[in-house]
Amino acid sequence: MTVPPAGTALAGGTNGPRALRPLLDTVLDALTTGAEDRAGPLPPGGPDTVTRAVRDACHPVFPDHGTGPHAALRTLVHTLAAGAADPADPHCAAHLHCPPLALATAADLAACALNPSMDSWDQAPAASVLEALTSRALAALVYPQATDPDALITTGGTESNQLALLLAREAAAPAGTATDPHRPARPLQIVCGANAHHSIPRSAWLLGLPQPLTLPTPDGILTPDTVHTCLANLAGRAGPVLLTATAGTTDSGAIDPLADLADVAAQHGARFHIDAAYGGALLFSDTHRSALHGLARAHTVGLDLHKLGWQPVAAGLLAVPGPATLAPLAHQADYLNADDDTEAGLPDLLSRSLRTTRRPDILKIAVTLKALGRHGLGELVDHTLAAAQTLADLIEAHPRYELHSRPALSTVLFRPTGADDTTLATIRRTLLTDGQAVLGRATTPTGLWLKATLLNPHTQPGDLTTLLKLVEGHTPR
Repeated sequence: MTVPPAGTALAGGTNGPRALRPLLDTVLDALTTGAEDRAGPLPPGGPDTVTRAVRDACHPVFPDHGTGPHAALRTLVHTLAAGAADPADPHCAAHLHCPPLALATAADLAACALNPSMDSWDQAPAASVLEALTSRALAALVYPQATDPDALITTGGTESNQLALLLAREAAAPAGTATDPHRPARPLQIVCGANAHHSIPRSAWLLGLPQPLTLPTPDGILTPDTVHTCLANLAGRAGPVLLTATAGTTDSGAIDPLADLADVAAQHGARFHIDAAYGGALLFSDTHRSALHGLARAHTVGLDLHKLGWQPVAAGLLAVPGPATLAPLAHQADYLNADDDTEAGLPDLLSRSLRTTRRPDILKIAVTLKALGRHGLGELVDHTLAAAQTLADLIEAHPRYELHSRPALSTVLFRPTGADDTTLATIRRTLLTDGQAVLGRATTPTGLWLKATLLNPHTQPGDLTTLLKLVEGHTPR
């Protein structure tokens, strides 16, 4: 037999760790040198400069004869790190893009090396048990009074929202009416606020549902009176209704009045979904969890632990109060979950996702939960939200800045006093091009604002003061 070429050692088995160890040294060295070359939250120079650097370093991308494993790793990892947006830098604060814990990242390496596929038990014996135990423990945080809560592992808020809409559609999908069983039932009507995540209308489109009724949210939250008026007007004119609320909007981090909206949904017989991809992690905090009062009254709840959970992407969940909610996802493929195998006791994993091949994202989550516990994660949440309050204090005390509102989570909207939308957009792009700071933008009824989304629990007040000085230094006088 021929000998496999260099660089083709496998990561699994008893010899896998031995093959990985020297490669990891190369990766870690390249991550270090890449970060040193970048020397900030973003590579300077803008898109053209980054494109040239990557092309020059990587050419040819697919040579006839390879460079060998260490050279390829060193070149590409260094290039990626040097050209990365680094969420661990306290001045990288544009998006819900967290710096992952080293602990969770190390666990994710093990998941990559073992490579279970979460679509049948014989591909993931231990991982399937770990997923069941961990997802149900997290679901119990959402639904503490439920007897058998459960959660599906998703790629994030978008997939969770799509699944929630699908489950609502199927729960309200009788073939016909009592008077005419052949007449199609009216389709599910989604009602959401203008503050809802863009994946809500997009999921409706993907699922063949009518365009959602989008209600105004001039103050950034969906109000019960607005919803009550809408649902009252729909009575008798529409079919089943799904009301969606948001616990942590992407623009400002605002949390809708969940309990009051649950009351309105119940009054009108509407199904209720809460997108808590951002704010759901408040469940870890004894200090802040009361902001989610009413969460457990939703039929479905989406969570993301790659936001305020400090996990590598992807780490999403869709929690439900009981397994019956997930029945519409039942699916059978003989080679993965044959009836006789299931009857013999092999767990059916295929019916726990719309995806077939799934990586074991649960491992990094489980390691983090076990290592830090709820109180440890709660402290990280508390530190991060406290940093946002500190930034808001600094802005309010600064004579040349305007604060949009006190932060509900870790997002702070602000702008230089008197700056128009064009000036704000230019300030932001200049900071990006210089590689000095990564700030987001949010459009509200009062115009454009700079957005700082703080997700680094190690951020210090001095980092925030410097961030404001960087913006001030690019503001025309």
